[in-house]
Amino acid sequence: MVAAAFAAPALAVPPSVPALDAPQLAALGSFGVGVESLTLTQSRQPDVLAYEAAAKALPLHDRVLPIDVWYPTASTANAPRVAYDGALTGEDGKDVPFTAPGIAVRDARPRAGTFPLVILAHGYGGTPVAMSWLAENLASKGYVVVGPHFRDPPYGDRSGLLVPLARRPLDIAFVAAEAQARARARDGAFAAADPTRTVLIGYSMGGYGVLTAAGGALDPKLGPLTHGALGPYVAGGAQAAALHVKDVAAVVAISPAGFLTGSEAWGGAGLSGVTAPTLFIVGGEDHVVGYDPGVKTLWEQTLRAPRYLLTFENAGHSIGMNPAPETMRGRLWDLDWWEDAVWRKERVIGVQLHFITAFLDRYVKGESADAAFLDVPTPLSNAGAWPVKPGEPYAAVSPGPPASTVWKGFQHAHSAGLELRFAPPS
Repeated sequence: MVAAAFAAPALAVPPSVPALDAPQLAALGSFGVGVESLTLTQSRQPDVLAYEAAAKALPLHDRVLPIDVWYPTASTANAPRVAYDGALTGEDGKDVPFTAPGIAVRDARPRAGTFPLVILAHGYGGTPVAMSWLAENLASKGYVVVGPHFRDPPYGDRSGLLVPLARRPLDIAFVAAEAQARARARDGAFAAADPTRTVLIGYSMGGYGVLTAAGGALDPKLGPLTHGALGPYVAGGAQAAALHVKDVAAVVAISPAGFLTGSEAWGGAGLSGVTAPTLFIVGGEDHVVGYDPGVKTLWEQTLRAPRYLLTFENAGHSIGMNPAPETMRGRLWDLDWWEDAVWRKERVIGVQLHFITAFLDRYVKGESADAAFLDVPTPLSNAGAWPVKPGEPYAAVSPGPPASTVWKGFQHAHSAGLELRFAPPS
Protein backbone atom coordinates (compact mmCIF):
# COMPACT_ATOMS: atom_id res chain seq x y z
CA MET A 1 0.00 0.00 0.00
CA VAL A 2 2.88 2.37 0.72
CA ALA A 3 4.39 1.80 -2.72
CA ALA A 4 1.06 2.56 -4.34
CA ALA A 5 0.57 5.69 -2.26
CA PHE A 6 3.84 7.18 -3.47
CA ALA A 7 3.60 5.95 -7.06
CA ALA A 8 3.74 8.44 -9.91
CA PRO A 9 0.47 10.26 -10.63
CA ALA A 10 -1.98 9.02 -13.22
CA LEU A 11 -1.05 9.59 -16.84
CA ALA A 12 -2.70 12.91 -17.67
CA VAL A 13 -1.19 13.80 -21.04
CA PRO A 14 -1.88 11.43 -23.96
CA PRO A 15 1.34 9.55 -24.81
CA SER A 16 1.10 10.67 -28.45
CA VAL A 17 1.67 14.28 -27.34
CA PRO A 18 5.47 14.66 -27.11
CA ALA A 19 7.19 16.12 -24.07
CA LEU A 20 8.69 19.61 -24.04
CA ASP A 21 12.21 18.32 -24.67
CA ALA A 22 11.28 16.09 -27.62
CA PRO A 23 13.23 16.65 -30.84
CA GLN A 24 11.65 18.64 -33.64
CA LEU A 25 9.74 16.07 -35.71
CA ALA A 26 8.06 14.42 -32.72
CA ALA A 27 5.40 17.14 -32.67
CA LEU A 28 1.83 16.22 -33.58
CA GLY A 29 0.78 16.79 -37.16
CA SER A 30 -1.93 19.07 -38.48
CA PHE A 31 -4.77 16.53 -38.73
CA GLY A 32 -7.37 15.56 -36.18
CA VAL A 33 -7.36 11.85 -35.28
CA GLY A 34 -10.23 9.39 -35.39
CA VAL A 35 -10.32 5.81 -34.18
CA GLU A 36 -12.73 2.99 -34.82
CA SER A 37 -12.75 -0.66 -33.84
CA LEU A 38 -13.92 -3.63 -35.87
CA THR A 39 -13.33 -7.35 -36.17
CA LEU A 40 -11.72 -9.49 -38.86
CA THR A 41 -12.10 -13.26 -39.12
CA GLN A 42 -9.69 -15.76 -40.66
CA SER A 43 -11.45 -18.99 -41.48
CA ARG A 44 -10.03 -22.44 -40.66
CA GLN A 45 -6.73 -21.54 -39.04
CA PRO A 46 -4.47 -24.09 -37.29
CA ASP A 47 -4.77 -23.91 -33.49
CA VAL A 48 -1.22 -24.40 -32.19
CA LEU A 49 -2.14 -24.83 -28.51
CA ALA A 50 -4.72 -27.49 -29.36
CA TYR A 51 -2.17 -29.76 -31.07
CA GLU A 52 -3.28 -33.39 -30.95
CA ALA A 53 -0.06 -35.30 -30.28
CA ALA A 54 -1.52 -38.76 -30.87
CA ALA A 55 -2.89 -37.82 -34.27
CA LYS A 56 -0.01 -35.42 -35.00
CA ALA A 57 -2.60 -32.94 -36.18
CA LEU A 58 -3.60 -29.33 -35.62
CA PRO A 59 -7.35 -28.69 -35.38
CA LEU A 60 -8.66 -25.85 -37.52
CA HIS A 61 -10.74 -23.04 -36.04
CA ASP A 62 -11.87 -19.63 -37.21
CA ARG A 63 -9.52 -16.98 -35.83
CA VAL A 64 -11.12 -13.72 -34.72
CA LEU A 65 -8.91 -10.61 -34.70
CA PRO A 66 -10.26 -7.33 -33.30
CA ILE A 67 -8.49 -4.33 -34.83
CA ASP A 68 -8.28 -0.62 -34.05
CA VAL A 69 -7.91 1.83 -36.93
CA TRP A 70 -6.51 5.33 -36.38
CA TYR A 71 -6.94 7.79 -39.24
CA PRO A 72 -6.77 11.50 -40.11
CA THR A 73 -9.92 13.56 -39.68
CA ALA A 74 -10.96 17.13 -40.17
CA SER A 75 -11.32 19.36 -37.11
CA THR A 76 -12.38 17.56 -33.91
CA ALA A 77 -11.95 20.55 -31.60
CA ASN A 78 -15.16 20.14 -29.61
CA ALA A 79 -15.51 16.35 -29.63
CA PRO A 80 -14.77 14.19 -26.56
CA ARG A 81 -11.47 12.35 -26.64
CA VAL A 82 -11.14 8.61 -26.27
CA ALA A 83 -9.83 6.81 -23.21
CA TYR A 84 -8.30 3.44 -24.07
CA ASP A 85 -8.96 0.41 -21.90
CA GLY A 86 -6.71 -2.63 -21.90
CA ALA A 87 -5.09 -5.26 -19.70
CA LEU A 88 -1.69 -6.92 -19.43
CA THR A 89 -0.65 -10.05 -17.55
CA GLY A 90 0.50 -9.48 -13.97
CA GLU A 91 3.16 -11.45 -12.10
CA ASP A 92 0.49 -13.76 -10.69
CA GLY A 93 -0.81 -14.55 -14.19
CA LYS A 94 -3.94 -12.46 -13.74
CA ASP A 95 -4.81 -9.54 -16.00
CA VAL A 96 -4.09 -6.05 -14.70
CA PRO A 97 -6.49 -3.55 -16.31
CA PHE A 98 -5.31 -0.10 -17.32
CA THR A 99 -6.61 3.06 -18.95
CA ALA A 100 -4.69 5.51 -21.12
CA PRO A 101 -5.87 8.91 -22.37
CA GLY A 102 -5.88 9.63 -26.09
CA ILE A 103 -6.30 12.50 -28.53
CA ALA A 104 -8.50 10.51 -30.93
CA VAL A 105 -12.26 10.87 -31.35
CA ARG A 106 -14.20 7.63 -31.51
CA ASP A 107 -15.80 6.99 -34.94
CA ALA A 108 -15.03 10.50 -36.25
CA ARG A 109 -15.56 11.15 -39.94
CA PRO A 110 -12.41 10.29 -41.95
CA ARG A 111 -10.72 13.09 -43.84
CA ALA A 112 -10.59 12.82 -47.62
CA GLY A 113 -7.11 12.26 -49.01
CA THR A 114 -4.61 9.57 -49.88
CA PHE A 115 -2.54 8.51 -46.89
CA PRO A 116 0.00 5.70 -46.48
CA LEU A 117 -1.31 2.56 -44.78
CA VAL A 118 0.46 1.39 -41.60
CA ILE A 119 0.15 -2.02 -39.95
CA LEU A 120 1.19 -1.72 -36.29
CA ALA A 121 2.01 -5.06 -34.60
CA HIS A 122 2.36 -5.23 -30.81
CA GLY A 123 4.58 -7.59 -28.80
CA TYR A 124 3.88 -10.87 -27.03
CA GLY A 125 1.05 -10.41 -24.55
CA GLY A 126 0.57 -6.78 -25.55
CA THR A 127 -2.22 -4.75 -27.09
CA PRO A 128 -2.24 -2.00 -29.74
CA VAL A 129 -3.64 0.61 -27.34
CA ALA A 130 -0.42 0.26 -25.30
CA MET A 131 1.30 1.74 -28.37
CA SER A 132 -1.10 4.65 -28.80
CA TRP A 133 1.94 6.97 -28.55
CA LEU A 134 2.83 5.96 -32.10
CA ALA A 135 -0.59 5.17 -33.60
CA GLU A 136 -2.16 8.54 -32.78
CA ASN A 137 0.94 10.58 -33.59
CA LEU A 138 1.28 9.03 -37.05
CA ALA A 139 -2.44 9.46 -37.78
CA SER A 140 -2.12 13.17 -36.98
CA LYS A 141 0.63 13.34 -39.63
CA GLY A 142 -1.38 11.74 -42.41
CA TYR A 143 -1.14 7.95 -41.98
CA VAL A 144 -3.92 5.36 -41.61
CA VAL A 145 -2.77 3.03 -38.82
CA VAL A 146 -4.21 -0.46 -38.27
CA GLY A 147 -3.47 -2.16 -34.95
CA PRO A 148 -4.56 -5.82 -34.60
CA HIS A 149 -5.26 -7.32 -31.17
CA PHE A 150 -3.41 -10.64 -31.52
CA ARG A 151 -4.91 -12.03 -28.29
CA ASP A 152 -1.86 -13.98 -27.15
CA PRO A 153 -1.96 -16.46 -24.26
CA PRO A 154 -1.02 -14.97 -20.87
CA TYR A 155 2.56 -13.75 -20.81
CA GLY A 156 4.85 -15.93 -18.72
CA ASP A 157 3.43 -19.23 -19.99
CA ARG A 158 6.37 -20.63 -21.99
CA SER A 159 4.14 -22.96 -24.00
CA GLY A 160 2.12 -19.92 -25.00
CA LEU A 161 5.09 -18.51 -26.93
CA LEU A 162 4.23 -20.94 -29.72
CA VAL A 163 1.19 -18.82 -30.55
CA PRO A 164 2.96 -15.56 -31.48
CA LEU A 165 5.81 -17.57 -33.01
CA ALA A 166 3.37 -19.25 -35.37
CA ARG A 167 0.72 -16.58 -35.71
CA ARG A 168 2.46 -13.19 -35.94
CA PRO A 169 3.58 -13.51 -39.56
CA LEU A 170 0.32 -15.17 -40.60
CA ASP A 171 -1.84 -12.59 -38.82
CA ILE A 172 0.13 -9.61 -40.14
CA ALA A 173 -0.04 -10.88 -43.70
CA PHE A 174 -3.79 -11.45 -43.35
CA VAL A 175 -4.52 -8.05 -41.77
CA ALA A 176 -2.38 -6.23 -44.33
CA ALA A 177 -4.11 -7.95 -47.25
CA GLU A 178 -7.55 -7.23 -45.78
CA ALA A 179 -6.67 -3.58 -45.09
CA GLN A 180 -5.29 -3.15 -48.61
CA ALA A 181 -8.45 -4.68 -50.10
CA ARG A 182 -10.67 -2.37 -48.04
CA ALA A 183 -8.55 0.60 -49.05
CA ARG A 184 -9.00 -0.26 -52.72
CA ALA A 185 -12.76 -0.59 -52.09
CA ARG A 186 -12.79 2.84 -50.37
CA ASP A 187 -14.37 1.24 -47.32
CA GLY A 188 -15.00 3.34 -44.20
CA ALA A 189 -11.89 4.39 -42.29
CA PHE A 190 -9.78 2.71 -44.96
CA ALA A 191 -11.18 4.94 -47.71
CA ALA A 192 -8.28 7.40 -47.56
CA ALA A 193 -5.54 4.75 -47.23
CA ASP A 194 -3.14 4.13 -50.10
CA PRO A 195 -2.56 0.37 -50.38
CA THR A 196 0.42 0.89 -52.69
CA ARG A 197 2.30 2.60 -49.83
CA THR A 198 2.09 0.08 -47.02
CA VAL A 199 4.28 0.43 -43.93
CA LEU A 200 4.94 -2.42 -41.50
CA ILE A 201 5.81 -1.47 -37.90
CA GLY A 202 6.32 -4.03 -35.15
CA TYR A 203 7.55 -4.17 -31.58
CA SER A 204 9.25 -7.26 -30.10
CA MET A 205 7.32 -10.29 -31.43
CA GLY A 206 5.56 -7.83 -33.71
CA GLY A 207 9.02 -6.94 -35.04
CA TYR A 208 9.65 -10.60 -35.81
CA GLY A 209 6.32 -10.65 -37.62
CA VAL A 210 6.87 -7.54 -39.76
CA LEU A 211 10.39 -8.54 -40.80
CA THR A 212 8.96 -11.85 -41.97
CA ALA A 213 6.02 -10.19 -43.72
CA ALA A 214 8.41 -7.76 -45.43
CA GLY A 215 10.26 -10.62 -47.13
CA GLY A 216 12.20 -12.52 -44.48
CA ALA A 217 12.46 -16.24 -45.24
CA LEU A 218 11.78 -18.28 -42.12
CA ASP A 219 14.19 -21.03 -41.12
CA PRO A 220 12.64 -24.45 -41.98
CA LYS A 221 13.20 -25.60 -38.38
CA LEU A 222 10.28 -23.38 -37.34
CA GLY A 223 7.93 -25.79 -39.11
CA PRO A 224 8.24 -28.65 -36.60
CA LEU A 225 8.71 -26.23 -33.69
CA THR A 226 5.20 -24.90 -34.36
CA HIS A 227 3.68 -28.39 -34.76
CA GLY A 228 3.64 -27.82 -38.52
CA ALA A 229 1.67 -24.56 -38.44
CA LEU A 230 4.50 -22.70 -40.19
CA GLY A 231 5.61 -25.69 -42.25
CA PRO A 232 4.09 -24.53 -45.56
CA TYR A 233 5.40 -20.99 -45.05
CA VAL A 234 9.10 -21.48 -44.22
CA ALA A 235 11.86 -20.98 -46.79
CA GLY A 236 11.17 -23.35 -49.67
CA GLY A 237 7.63 -24.07 -48.47
CA ALA A 238 4.75 -24.27 -50.91
CA GLN A 239 3.07 -21.17 -49.43
CA ALA A 240 6.13 -19.17 -48.37
CA ALA A 241 5.19 -16.26 -50.62
CA ALA A 242 1.80 -15.97 -48.89
CA LEU A 243 3.51 -14.52 -45.81
CA HIS A 244 4.98 -11.61 -47.74
CA VAL A 245 2.90 -8.44 -47.87
CA LYS A 246 2.64 -6.68 -51.20
CA ASP A 247 3.64 -3.06 -51.81
CA VAL A 248 5.73 -2.65 -48.66
CA ALA A 249 7.24 0.83 -48.80
CA ALA A 250 9.08 0.79 -45.45
CA VAL A 251 9.59 -1.25 -42.28
CA VAL A 252 10.15 -0.15 -38.68
CA ALA A 253 11.29 -2.90 -36.29
CA ILE A 254 11.37 -1.82 -32.62
CA SER A 255 13.28 -4.30 -30.42
CA PRO A 256 12.43 -7.10 -32.88
CA ALA A 257 12.58 -10.66 -31.59
CA GLY A 258 14.88 -12.54 -33.97
CA PHE A 259 16.74 -15.06 -31.83
CA LEU A 260 13.67 -16.96 -30.73
CA THR A 261 14.91 -20.53 -30.43
CA GLY A 262 18.61 -20.14 -29.70
CA SER A 263 19.44 -19.13 -33.25
CA GLU A 264 18.24 -16.56 -35.74
CA ALA A 265 14.64 -17.08 -36.92
CA TRP A 266 15.49 -16.51 -40.58
CA GLY A 267 18.53 -18.79 -40.66
CA GLY A 268 21.15 -16.08 -41.04
CA ALA A 269 20.60 -15.27 -44.71
CA GLY A 270 16.81 -15.16 -44.57
CA LEU A 271 16.56 -11.39 -44.10
CA SER A 272 18.16 -10.83 -47.50
CA GLY A 273 14.61 -11.01 -48.81
CA VAL A 274 13.78 -7.69 -47.11
CA THR A 275 14.39 -4.93 -49.66
CA ALA A 276 12.22 -2.06 -48.38
CA PRO A 277 13.97 0.70 -46.39
CA THR A 278 14.12 -0.48 -42.78
CA LEU A 279 14.60 1.31 -39.46
CA PHE A 280 15.72 -0.84 -36.53
CA ILE A 281 15.32 0.66 -33.04
CA VAL A 282 16.77 -1.02 -29.95
CA GLY A 283 18.15 -0.54 -26.46
CA GLY A 284 21.84 -1.26 -26.15
CA GLU A 285 21.19 -3.41 -23.05
CA ASP A 286 18.13 -5.28 -24.33
CA HIS A 287 18.45 -8.64 -22.59
CA VAL A 288 15.15 -9.96 -23.98
CA VAL A 289 15.95 -9.99 -27.71
CA GLY A 290 19.67 -9.18 -27.48
CA TYR A 291 21.79 -6.47 -29.03
CA ASP A 292 24.97 -8.05 -30.45
CA PRO A 293 24.17 -10.82 -31.14
CA GLY A 294 20.60 -9.62 -31.45
CA VAL A 295 19.05 -6.64 -33.19
CA LYS A 296 22.39 -5.28 -34.39
CA THR A 297 22.97 -8.67 -36.02
CA LEU A 298 19.61 -8.46 -37.81
CA TRP A 299 20.47 -4.96 -39.05
CA GLU A 300 23.73 -6.30 -40.47
CA GLN A 301 21.95 -9.22 -42.16
CA THR A 302 19.29 -7.14 -43.94
CA LEU A 303 21.75 -6.74 -46.78
CA ARG A 304 19.48 -5.73 -49.63
CA ALA A 305 17.69 -2.86 -47.90
CA PRO A 306 18.80 0.68 -47.09
CA ARG A 307 18.70 0.44 -43.32
CA TYR A 308 19.21 2.40 -40.13
CA LEU A 309 20.01 1.27 -36.60
CA LEU A 310 18.95 3.64 -33.80
CA THR A 311 20.36 2.59 -30.42
CA PHE A 312 19.41 3.95 -27.00
CA GLU A 313 22.57 3.37 -24.97
CA ASN A 314 21.92 1.41 -21.75
CA ALA A 315 18.19 1.04 -22.49
CA GLY A 316 16.41 -2.29 -22.18
CA HIS A 317 13.48 -3.88 -23.99
CA SER A 318 10.43 -1.87 -22.93
CA ILE A 319 11.00 1.06 -25.30
CA GLY A 320 7.99 0.29 -27.49
CA MET A 321 5.25 0.91 -24.93
CA ASN A 322 3.37 3.93 -23.57
CA PRO A 323 4.41 5.34 -20.19
CA ALA A 324 3.10 3.17 -17.37
CA PRO A 325 -0.52 3.90 -16.40
CA GLU A 326 -1.39 4.41 -12.76
CA THR A 327 -2.79 0.92 -12.19
CA MET A 328 0.52 -0.66 -13.26
CA ARG A 329 2.88 1.39 -11.09
CA GLY A 330 2.44 -0.50 -7.84
CA ARG A 331 4.49 -3.65 -8.58
CA LEU A 332 7.84 -3.93 -10.34
CA TRP A 333 6.63 -6.63 -12.75
CA ASP A 334 3.75 -4.41 -13.86
CA LEU A 335 5.96 -1.33 -14.15
CA ASP A 336 8.55 -3.18 -16.24
CA TRP A 337 6.01 -3.84 -18.97
CA TRP A 338 6.20 -0.14 -19.73
CA GLU A 339 9.17 1.64 -18.23
CA ASP A 340 12.92 1.48 -18.77
CA ALA A 341 15.28 1.28 -15.81
CA VAL A 342 17.51 4.07 -17.17
CA TRP A 343 15.65 6.19 -19.72
CA ARG A 344 12.65 8.41 -18.99
CA LYS A 345 9.83 7.01 -21.13
CA GLU A 346 8.62 10.38 -22.43
CA ARG A 347 12.16 10.96 -23.70
CA VAL A 348 12.32 7.58 -25.44
CA ILE A 349 8.97 8.24 -27.10
CA GLY A 350 9.97 11.71 -28.30
CA VAL A 351 13.19 10.48 -29.90
CA GLN A 352 11.44 7.57 -31.61
CA LEU A 353 8.65 9.78 -32.94
CA HIS A 354 11.23 12.17 -34.36
CA PHE A 355 13.16 9.50 -36.24
CA ILE A 356 10.17 7.39 -37.32
CA THR A 357 8.57 10.55 -38.75
CA ALA A 358 11.74 11.53 -40.61
CA PHE A 359 12.20 7.98 -41.91
CA LEU A 360 8.63 7.47 -43.14
CA ASP A 361 8.30 10.95 -44.59
CA ARG A 362 11.53 10.47 -46.51
CA TYR A 363 11.01 6.96 -47.82
CA VAL A 364 7.22 6.70 -47.99
CA LYS A 365 6.03 10.23 -48.65
CA GLY A 366 9.10 11.27 -50.62
CA GLU A 367 9.76 14.39 -48.55
CA SER A 368 13.46 14.75 -49.33
CA ALA A 369 13.97 17.62 -46.86
CA ASP A 370 13.66 15.13 -44.01
CA ALA A 371 16.85 13.40 -45.17
CA ALA A 372 18.79 15.99 -43.16
CA PHE A 373 17.33 14.59 -39.93
CA LEU A 374 18.57 11.10 -40.81
CA ASP A 375 21.95 11.92 -42.35
CA VAL A 376 23.50 12.72 -38.99
CA PRO A 377 26.97 14.33 -39.01
CA THR A 378 28.27 11.86 -36.42
CA PRO A 379 26.79 8.43 -35.56
CA LEU A 380 27.37 9.02 -31.83
CA SER A 381 25.12 11.77 -30.55
CA ASN A 382 27.49 12.60 -27.69
CA ALA A 383 30.14 13.70 -30.19
CA GLY A 384 28.13 16.63 -31.55
CA ALA A 385 29.15 20.24 -30.87
CA TRP A 386 27.04 23.39 -31.09
CA PRO A 387 28.33 26.55 -29.44
CA VAL A 388 25.66 28.59 -27.70
CA LYS A 389 25.29 32.05 -29.25
CA PRO A 390 24.41 35.15 -27.22
CA GLY A 391 20.68 35.80 -27.29
CA GLU A 392 19.83 32.38 -28.72
CA PRO A 393 16.61 30.93 -27.27
CA TYR A 394 17.23 28.30 -24.62
CA ALA A 395 14.95 25.81 -26.41
CA ALA A 396 16.45 26.37 -29.89
CA VAL A 397 16.93 23.24 -32.00
CA SER A 398 20.06 22.36 -33.90
CA PRO A 399 20.07 23.41 -37.57
CA GLY A 400 22.57 20.67 -38.38
CA PRO A 401 25.74 21.13 -40.43
CA PRO A 402 27.61 23.30 -41.10
CA ALA A 403 26.58 25.41 -38.09
CA SER A 404 26.25 22.46 -35.75
CA THR A 405 27.25 18.82 -35.52
CA VAL A 406 24.55 18.21 -32.92
CA TRP A 407 21.92 16.11 -34.67
CA LYS A 408 19.44 18.30 -36.56
CA GLY A 409 16.25 18.98 -34.63
CA PHE A 410 17.69 18.31 -31.15
CA GLN A 411 17.94 20.93 -28.42
CA HIS A 412 21.11 21.97 -26.61
CA ALA A 413 22.22 19.23 -24.17
CA HIS A 414 19.30 17.00 -25.20
CA SER A 415 20.89 14.62 -27.70
CA ALA A 416 23.01 12.43 -25.44
CA GLY A 417 23.06 8.65 -25.24
CA LEU A 418 22.10 7.78 -28.82
CA GLU A 419 23.69 6.12 -31.82
CA LEU A 420 22.37 6.17 -35.38
CA ARG A 421 24.02 4.13 -38.11
CA PHE A 422 23.13 3.68 -41.78
CA ALA A 423 24.05 0.94 -44.23
CA PRO A 424 23.19 1.01 -47.95
CA PRO A 425 21.92 -2.06 -49.79
CA SER A 426 24.69 -4.35 -50.97
